[in-house]
Amino acid sequence: MSSGSSGTTSAAIVPDDTTISRQQWKWSILAAMASYLDAGSIVALGTGLALFKSELGLSTFGVGALAAIGPNALGCAVGAFIGGRLGDRLGRKRIYKWDLIIYAFGILLIGLSFNPVFLFAGTFIVGVAVGADVPTSLALVGELAPAKARGRLVGLTQVAWNLGPVVVLVMALVLTPLGLLGTRIVFLQLFVAALVTWALRRGIAESARWQAAKDQLSQFRAIFRGPNLRALVWTATIYTFWGLAAGTAGIFTPYVIQTLHAGSQAAGVALSCAGFVIGILGTIFIFMLINDRSYQTRRLMWGIGAILQVIAYAIYLVLPFTIPVVIANIVLFGLGAAIAGESTYKVFSQELFPTTLRSTAQGFTFGLARTALGIWSFFVPALAAVRIGPVALLLTAFLAVSGIVGFFFMPHTVGKPLEEIERERAAA
Repeated sequence: MSSGSSGTTSAAIVPDDTTISRQQWKWSILAAMASYLDAGSIVALGTGLALFKSELGLSTFGVGALAAIGPNALGCAVGAFIGGRLGDRLGRKRIYKWDLIIYAFGILLIGLSFNPVFLFAGTFIVGVAVGADVPTSLALVGELAPAKARGRLVGLTQVAWNLGPVVVLVMALVLTPLGLLGTRIVFLQLFVAALVTWALRRGIAESARWQAAKDQLSQFRAIFRGPNLRALVWTATIYTFWGLAAGTAGIFTPYVIQTLHAGSQAAGVALSCAGFVIGILGTIFIFMLINDRSYQTRRLMWGIGAILQVIAYAIYLVLPFTIPVVIANIVLFGLGAAIAGESTYKVFSQELFPTTLRSTAQGFTFGLARTALGIWSFFVPALAAVRIGPVALLLTAFLAVSGIVGFFFMPHTVGKPLEEIERERAAA
């Protein structure tokens, strides 16, 4: 810990080696709760879509609209665009300290909603709150992490992203006999988690790297020039196209399984949960262990993961939509996404941008990806209402684009301090 002349306590910049202190683990876990709450709210909404549709009288269009405005899509995009920039202007702590109160309020509206107005309002508010939280929280993790252990700490946020849905899905599965009441209880769990996280985060210090750079704040348009633009295009491409598949799987899997009569609501929830457990295991035992090893390792991981994910959705084009085929999809996609998905995007989003634009750039690409997912979500229920083929074909193509661009244009930044990467890219 170090104190500036203003008396503001900040997270110290530690030597760039492989050692992660207990404090760094603790603060990273609290920052990672943004991912827990983000994915938890997405999947909670997904498990309740069919129930909300029947109990509140939503149309197919209403289901798509609900998915499109929430934490999975447009609401999150709005929060990311605004919160990401404010994270660079005002500091990481100001944003991630208070947005969870807004999140908790939105979750409460959803959990207690007895009409579509409260449901839609709460969903949008939750989306805005998590959208603001994720870029700033990730910037904090990236800035406090040792250079040769950055993948481990950033990977921890992805473990949290998968853990949120696991908790939500297990609760939803146990509470399935309660119908919509069970879904309301699931949302109240997220409400409690948000308040506890908010209380614990009050002890986190501001990023020392941001403190040192805040007087040289870059203008917003600087992300659209030179190496920043190249990094923006690359990260936006791999994450947007990957996110279309991941977002569809996260929110629509139980709904599609039930709608196409491949299985029950409980079966859909259980299978979704298995996918996220695979994501946790893959992230811990593969991504976090070897991501910081070398540039060649990163590319190999990405290549293998991309291929697994493309196969995961391509099988729907040649095999019937049955539970065994769904299981194969979930296993392949879960493992592939762990090593060639959001974790990689998160790491590079910290490494490729200077401190004064780090949160801004990630907020922009995060928001762009969620906007695309929001538009896509309007059409998924209608496309999947009769058969899975059209959705599977498009998702296979999206994943192929992400995989090819990620593999062939991946920058070499592994193991380098953030300041060194910034100097190298500025001189390029």
